[in-house]
Amino acid sequence: MNKSETSFRTFGLPTEINRAIKDLGYKTPTPIQAQTLPHSLNGEDIIGQAQTGTGKTAAFLISILTYELENPPEENRLPGSPFALIIAPTRELVLQIQKDAESLAKLTNINSLAIVGGIDYEKQKVKLTRRVDIVIATPGRLLDFIRSRSIDLSKIEILVIDEADRMLSMGFIPDVKSIIAKTPDRTCRQTQLFSATYTQDIRRLAAQWTLNPIKVDIAPENIAVKTVKQKAFLVSEQDKYQLLKDLIEQHDMLRVLIFVNRRDSARELERRITGDNFICGLLAGDVPQRKRIKTLEKFRSGEINILVATDVAGRGIHIDNISHVINFNLPEDPEDYVHRIGRTGRAGSAGISISLVCETDAFSLPAIEEMLGEKINFEQTPQF
Repeated sequence: MNKSETSFRTFGLPTEINRAIKDLGYKTPTPIQAQTLPHSLNGEDIIGQAQTGTGKTAAFLISILTYELENPPEENRLPGSPFALIIAPTRELVLQIQKDAESLAKLTNINSLAIVGGIDYEKQKVKLTRRVDIVIATPGRLLDFIRSRSIDLSKIEILVIDEADRMLSMGFIPDVKSIIAKTPDRTCRQTQLFSATYTQDIRRLAAQWTLNPIKVDIAPENIAVKTVKQKAFLVSEQDKYQLLKDLIEQHDMLRVLIFVNRRDSARELERRITGDNFICGLLAGDVPQRKRIKTLEKFRSGEINILVATDVAGRGIHIDNISHVINFNLPEDPEDYVHRIGRTGRAGSAGISISLVCETDAFSLPAIEEMLGEKINFEQTPQF
């Protein structure tokens, strides 16, 4: 079935879900949705290799919501005993998934709860004393609630592990294993695992957690290269800021996301940009959670049009219409480059990524270009 023939109606989704999809402006399924939904709706386990910006969040949420509507519980669900669990590596990503879940479930009675660190523990605990259908959580905070017996995972029917590669690199796998041990055996639940890469380590974990899974691979170059115009400037470290400032002033940058490698560098860059009378926000690990949420909302609404972020904090940014992603530093890990530029050009729309490359950054270039399968185009750097 080619893309032009595929529509969400092909999947026979409940009316409430079809209407919510239409209200969200989704017209045709993305490749990851078109390839996973026929299987996930059938109850099969899924391993999806896909970057951010591919529509994978909607893919697993649609299957979870459809399952619940078509298989309502015979008895009232016990408080703090969800039927679906989604584990994600960062607070921002968890909160974004919950936002998407609320949008897709708005015409149903299905509720969801985000469990993350940095937000009042007691308030979250109180919510677990009520009926909750879907829990979306970071591993550390979820384990806290498991240990205090505030949540019961023995009735989980669908388990989603999102961005498994990032969980691995952030050292969360022991926590994730402890959590999964509290859910029913893999023969008694559906498991969907998503990862940008499919390394030997991820393959081993998938073999432990899934049963006869359907493997779907959405090649990264389809996302990174086709929808994002990538360019770079060769510039000295001391001239980077001036070039950045000139680019923002001279180009029509409606919504700009600037990535840096370190938290202290992010804070310093945000201070300089704000000092030059631009409206700028900061998203880094040392910024309090409430402030980060508020900053993201302002960026989403257009109140802030420049956002400086580190890779971990920026992982959960799922905002449409980001016109430009700027790499103030090139990341050491080429996968992070693909994740960064995937913030623009989302779901098929055009975007621009600009990398400011100094001598130190140049060491990261070969691995990035090898992963992309093409050279990054360098443009003439303006004279200062």
